[in-house]
Amino acid sequence: MRALLRNHDFTVLWVGQTINELGSRMSLFVFPLIAYGLTGSALWAAAAEALHLVGYCGLLLPAGVLADRTDRLQLMRAASATGCALYVSLVVASLTAGLTVGHLLAVALLSGATAGLFAPVETSAIRTVVPDDQLAAALSQNQARQHVASLVGGPLGGALLSLARWLPLAVDAASYALSWLLLGRVRADLSPVSREPSSVRTELRAGFGFIWQRPFFRVLMVWSALANLLVNALFFLAVLRLIQAGFAPVQIAFVETAAGLFGVLGAIAAPALIDRFRTGTLTVLVAWSFVPLAVPIVLWNQPLVVAAALATGLFLNPAGNAGIGAYRMALTPADLQGRVQASNQFASMSAMPLAPLLAGALLTGIGGAPALLVLGALTAAAALIPTLSTSVRSVPRPAVWQPPTPREGTDLPRIAPSGHEPALSA
Repeated sequence: MRALLRNHDFTVLWVGQTINELGSRMSLFVFPLIAYGLTGSALWAAAAEALHLVGYCGLLLPAGVLADRTDRLQLMRAASATGCALYVSLVVASLTAGLTVGHLLAVALLSGATAGLFAPVETSAIRTVVPDDQLAAALSQNQARQHVASLVGGPLGGALLSLARWLPLAVDAASYALSWLLLGRVRADLSPVSREPSSVRTELRAGFGFIWQRPFFRVLMVWSALANLLVNALFFLAVLRLIQAGFAPVQIAFVETAAGLFGVLGAIAAPALIDRFRTGTLTVLVAWSFVPLAVPIVLWNQPLVVAAALATGLFLNPAGNAGIGAYRMALTPADLQGRVQASNQFASMSAMPLAPLLAGALLTGIGGAPALLVLGALTAAAALIPTLSTSVRSVPRPAVWQPPTPREGTDLPRIAPSGHEPALSA
């Protein structure tokens, strides 16, 4: 951690994206509330988040190709500038002609696309500015920033929304602007690795092919897609029930506060957990940590109960994701980083846009408590996939798979690499 603090470029990236993550978390929290206020419909509220996820997933694969072809710093700054312009448009509409649900949903879609462009590019940039032996710590810090944003973003967004509808949107626009400014301070050369040009289709196949040739990647690809769908649907369903029950935005925001707090604690503990446990064991533990979430929130539809259940399930998430992420990055050649990261994220998150819609449909169709039971049972079934997989359980501790690692132009070691993205990673 001390070495990372002395790493200027990583620190600039981390601070800038922590600010931007906070603004984005506020917007994702208030979007369903604003949509519900404009329409009175839980399905429209769910659509706001679903469209954001559609935009995110839709840009991942093109972003992976661009990350390996184009200057990564220019791409990140372009994404930040676009996000700022989108949120400024919402503020202007709110203060003049009036905000419409169509405008809100369009920005949700396009801001998701800018986030999808940014994500694999930033991951590739981290691989450039951070040494191999610090990757797990760096990704633990990135997990921490996500949970810090969850900790602060919900309450702050709810408080600002109670003052004025446009206020949290204006703060998010400012966060994109600050991110753009801080990215300008990165010193490292983030231009792509020189290689023979090829078609977009060929380059996408190379990213997916690298994943598909490794058993652990294949298993985690299936499980993470199911887990992201089911756990996010469970989370969103719990929040929708609180909205329907008439709890104040600040009370509902407490759910994200608790989740963020336990996520931060989990990120602090992550480096020690990654070193102590086998990476495969951590993955299995993460898979089962979400299963008990449904039981208490079926019985008590109260913000305190929902917050405690979801927060407990999230504690191991940072360690699992940082360990797997570092393992995947360390074994991926430099000229494939963008495409492998994007392909993996796309596969694991492709079902996530359906999570809010699944939650809204189940809530409308069979009611809150039965819907939670269904999602809890399906989450347990999905957890059996990594549990029963030898390729997952056999992945060793980082001391075995850390440097020396492959560099550009060298052969990969004969070890089955892995990777997945976190549930609740939107």
